[in-house]
Amino acid sequence: MIKLAIDFGTAETKIYRLGSGIVLAEATCLSVQKDTGEIRSYGDEAKRVLGKTSEFTEVVFPVYEGDIVNERYAGALLEYYLDKVTSRSAIEALFCVPCACTLASRERYYRVAKAAGISRVSFVESPYLAALGQDIPLSESNPVFVLDVGAGKSSMAAFSLDGIIAGVTMNVGGGNIDRHIIDHVAEKFDLQIGAISSEKLKNTVGSLLENDDRTCLVHGRDVKTGRPRSASISSGDILFPVQVYIDKILEYADLLIKRLPEEVAATLCKTGISLSGGVCCLSGFAEYVGKKLQTEAHLASDPVTCAVLGGGRAVGNASLLHKIEMR
Repeated sequence: MIKLAIDFGTAETKIYRLGSGIVLAEATCLSVQKDTGEIRSYGDEAKRVLGKTSEFTEVVFPVYEGDIVNERYAGALLEYYLDKVTSRSAIEALFCVPCACTLASRERYYRVAKAAGISRVSFVESPYLAALGQDIPLSESNPVFVLDVGAGKSSMAAFSLDGIIAGVTMNVGGGNIDRHIIDHVAEKFDLQIGAISSEKLKNTVGSLLENDDRTCLVHGRDVKTGRPRSASISSGDILFPVQVYIDKILEYADLLIKRLPEEVAATLCKTGISLSGGVCCLSGFAEYVGKKLQTEAHLASDPVTCAVLGGGRAVGNASLLHKIEMR
């Protein structure tokens, strides 16, 4: 049986195949014909036409804020990706899901997985997998604290192998920052930019360091004249739309920390918080989190892939998977 770990994320899908490592990392989207619903392209190819399509074509994102919102297209996209990385034999797949993922949400994932041809399905919350992907030792007596910030959702939890002690998921992530950057650039520079340019701007110069002076040239449409125009935008220019959403995430994290049992809080003082997820790649993120939460903050060596790497470890260890999977 082929064993896979799948991070079917809002922005990107990553697949780990046991024995091979990460075998796929592509955008979680498709382009479709509006009138017929026919799929025209998948993944990265579909994302390349985002904002450039005619009135007859649209780009669809079947996963939104960590939840499947279009089962038909989600199933088609997952099946397409499985065909790229596996043969048509029996497949066991572990899905990475947000902390406290509801039963209704897991049922949608399950139906999509079955429609795509997966034989056996299990679910593990992202903080567990992020910890495993960072080689953090897990036991029943030593809790760890993980903050995982993705494109659509942010999950934070204190947990051990005995279970999650306290955890929460909120619908705030990198996508919120991207949309706010679009509005902020339009207001400050009279320049309307698209989703791809906004994401590029965030990933290139997005920072939580107040004195960061990196710049990026972006292209768009002049709000007043309607003509094409470019502007050089610095890290400081987009500090506010970056900071406002990170502060919201950390506000919830702070509330969660304050409600931890005394012995768990004592362990947190010694071990600190582990950070994962693509948004954690922002310059100064770990330092900013540590200052705001008044504790040590440790950034994963590869924040983007550590959850799916942890999934690969779990799917290959039946005893471990039994302890951490959602029932």
